[in-house]
Amino acid sequence: MRSGLWGVAAGLALAFFLVQGWLYAQVLWWSGHDPASTAFMRERLEQLRERDPAARLQQRWLDYRAISENLKRAVVAAEDARFLEHEGFDWDGIQRALEKNQKKGRLVAGGSTISQQLAKNLFLSGERSWLRKGEEAAITWMLESAMSKRRILELYLNVAEWGEGVFGAEAAARHHFGVSAAALTPRQAAWLAAILPNPRHYQRGELTPYLERRVDTILARMSAARVP
Repeated sequence: MRSGLWGVAAGLALAFFLVQGWLYAQVLWWSGHDPASTAFMRERLEQLRERDPAARLQQRWLDYRAISENLKRAVVAAEDARFLEHEGFDWDGIQRALEKNQKKGRLVAGGSTISQQLAKNLFLSGERSWLRKGEEAAITWMLESAMSKRRILELYLNVAEWGEGVFGAEAAARHHFGVSAAALTPRQAAWLAAILPNPRHYQRGELTPYLERRVDTILARMSAARVP
């Protein structure tokens, strides 16, 4: 009986390490190659095709240099001000988010870094569970160990969701403002960064009182944002 349990445990451990090895191999590949799609994009496309079988995603890959400096600064200012300083996890940010959620009595803030969000977008679903958070942490470590900060930000800006079926900086700029990602103004970039937590909630260029305050806050922080 005991030997059987050991066999099951050994089999599970082997399966775990094989999965982690496959994930790390993918990360190493994407350190020099652009992904055609991500787990999050595939999940969203499947949802869209439940309503419209002909649905397609809007996305076009851009080299890091072709993306407006305004958008890079806006996203870092809004999502991860210590992006260049941490190694994937902003423990101070996580603590602040926990305190804010505790004070409000509900989930109003997250502590995820850009690296953590990229890990989720590349490999995981929108499901919330401790197992998924653990896998997210492991993949975040892989990304930080295998890629430069510049590559992590380049990937994130190209796969982040910015609207219903809209992924990546170029599609977002075209969809919301009718310009290329290279031509985004500081305010347009700040608006795109402001909607990242809930991108499908807002219409093209919509400006609610909350968004206006958020955009102004991001604009004020952009000059201090450090990007690779």
